Amino acid sequence: MTLEWEQTVVDAADPAALGRWWAAALGWAVVGDAADEYEIRPHPDRLPGLVFVPVPEGKTVKNRLHLDFRPDDQRAEVDRLLSLGARRADVGQGEQPWVVLADPEGNEFCVLGARRRG
Repeated sequence: MTLEWEQTVVDAADPAALGRWWAAALGWAVVGDAADEYEIRPHPDRLPGLVFVPVPEGKTVKNRLHLDFRPDDQRAEVDRLLSLGARRADVGQGEQPWVVLADPEGNEFCVLGARRRG
């Protein structure tokens, strides 16, 4: 049996706006921009992608998933993401080598520090 990771689906109040934000943040290509589904990928023919869809009516529970990113330069990347509209988030992490941010709709994600050499 083969299982391929196709995409991660993100509920959004405004799928197109949030999808555009993430496309700019990641430098990814837009591969679908329908009103009810906005998809981005690292490259048009490369998986996995992120798909932004409307929040289901009546849904009030927060998703229990977040994304982690490891940049070459954490400080520069955090500054760049903040300039795009991300904001710092406190999820009780305390002093850690990663920075927790939230996208414009409040979805948390982490910008990791340098990988430890073993």
